[in-house]
Amino acid sequence: MNTLFRDITVLTPDEVKRHCYVAVRGERIVHVGAAPPAGAFDRVLDGRERLLAPGFCNAHAHSPMSLMRGYGENMALDDWLTKKIFPFEDRLSGEDVYWATLLSAAESLRYGIVSSTDMYSFCEDMVRAVSESGIKANIGRGIVSDPDEEDADGLERFREATRLYEQFHGAEEGRIRVDMSIHAEYTSSSAVARRVAEYAAEKGAHMHVHISETRAEHESCKGRRGGLTPVAYFDGLGLFGTRTTAAHCVWAEPGDMDILAARNATVASCPVSNLKLAGGVCDVPALFERGVNVAIGTDSVASNNSLDMSEEMKFFALLNKERKGDPTSITPAQTLRAATSAGALSQGRDDCGRVEAGFRADLVVFDVSGPHMHPVHDIRNNLIYSASGGDVALTMVDGRILYEAGRWTTIDTERVEAECARAVNRILGALHG
Repeated sequence: MNTLFRDITVLTPDEVKRHCYVAVRGERIVHVGAAPPAGAFDRVLDGRERLLAPGFCNAHAHSPMSLMRGYGENMALDDWLTKKIFPFEDRLSGEDVYWATLLSAAESLRYGIVSSTDMYSFCEDMVRAVSESGIKANIGRGIVSDPDEEDADGLERFREATRLYEQFHGAEEGRIRVDMSIHAEYTSSSAVARRVAEYAAEKGAHMHVHISETRAEHESCKGRRGGLTPVAYFDGLGLFGTRTTAAHCVWAEPGDMDILAARNATVASCPVSNLKLAGGVCDVPALFERGVNVAIGTDSVASNNSLDMSEEMKFFALLNKERKGDPTSITPAQTLRAATSAGALSQGRDDCGRVEAGFRADLVVFDVSGPHMHPVHDIRNNLIYSASGGDVALTMVDGRILYEAGRWTTIDTERVEAECARAVNRILGALHG
């Protein structure tokens, strides 16, 4: 479908353009300007009291964990994982993961998220859901191993990850990308992490890993690894030899930040999840000072509990102001860039994340007619500090409108919600007899 946005305000991290015409033909933006383009369009959308922005990229997620929303609350991370999450996950089937991924896709589109970097299992079922929904995803099979495991090639999780890459990387005209994913330092052996890094380097695959999410994780790594932090330990294994997304990095030290900068890694900051699990606050200004690419992730809805990127952006912008005692520490422009183009860069989607001719038409439209969006001194300030996910009026991916005004064009949300409820009831019945 060819779409024209008429007389709309266009927002990018660097500027605001009013009374614009934005034309989409096929999967790409072909025109951004003050005058209408030539040619006919299948649909012309009135842009009055609307704001057009790049679609959001969720840089760290576990989409199938939507089934565990609200299941483990008010618990420390270790207890939350071992007493609630892991037992629940042990009873998941591929079909459960398929429906849960669709549920997260629907919620993502509702909140303007066009693409997510995901780490989980039953990844072929995730691929099926992403393919049907029309959304984009970088999917990685999270690899966990015993601490003394030496034979990575004999590890079924590693074989699953390599099969996934060989079969699905670049599928759906590039909407689906496959990453390699070491879960974390404390859930893997050195031999397995090194072998996964080697494979990623051989193939040019991206890497996705949890790093320094909690102080206990960070310090226990130093105790196990002769004083090495998780970043330094993984660097020695070659994990950053390819484009890497390091999730959390709450307890990263100055030397860690220097390594991340030198290796061109992306830090996926997950402010709401880190607050909810009392993990701490990522020092984003210090990362910015070193030139590290910082993106925004939601983590899972089991630890968040939503995929509302507007809420995530507000927390991202506010937390370091208090932490640093400096209200100038993170600007709205930096926040918007972290939620859009920085995330697209981390995913290897270099032609996404901008409202610019030639770029993919991954777009979100906000309804800015409400009283909470007035007056307008600077629309960027309003978007970061005043807007909510409920203001999203339309989400477009590769030129296709996938969500508009409470309706999804590719997802039967009523069916998805029913199937997810059925899966949860079965699993809880098995857990509690």
